[in-house]
Amino acid sequence: MGDVQPRIPWQSAHQPDSRPRAHPDDDVRLSAELAAVVSGARRRAVRDGDRQIDTAHLLHSLLESDPEVRSVFDGEPRLARLMGYLVQRSIGYGLRWQGSVEDSGAIPVVIRAEGYSPLAGGAMEYARARAGRRGGPALGVDLLAAILVDPQARAVEVLERAGIDAHVVFVRVDSRLRRTG
Repeated sequence: MGDVQPRIPWQSAHQPDSRPRAHPDDDVRLSAELAAVVSGARRRAVRDGDRQIDTAHLLHSLLESDPEVRSVFDGEPRLARLMGYLVQRSIGYGLRWQGSVEDSGAIPVVIRAEGYSPLAGGAMEYARARAGRRGGPALGVDLLAAILVDPQARAVEVLERAGIDAHVVFVRVDSRLRRTG
């Protein structure tokens, strides 16, 4: 029998010690559904080998887990194509994003949310602020509206690549939120 090495949990270079770290989905200002979306986006980012959650991770998780967000795309003939691009991210489409940070530079970033790209962190704050004006926690449709605001967002690029006009989707989401809020 050879020497048996003790098993210890692996730690990434970004977490050099064992102190508990806040995860992006541990936010009480998010609805339970949106917290699950963020958790799914975090798992997807890790699985894809990305250092941060970006807007495309958020869009993918929203479409998979939030029925209200999916209903925004009801009747969209290119939805299957969009999902195909999002699924292919780790095996082809989107590989050029690996190792880079999603940041358009268009909006000064004052909030550096741990675990998020600058654009995704800004989208989370935008969704929270939007929901705060409504008097409730941020919902998936708030986040969808937020990730569509910056034309440089990876989510917008994926939508456009699939042939879906991000501005048209934003208008649909915005009109829904105004009716319910």
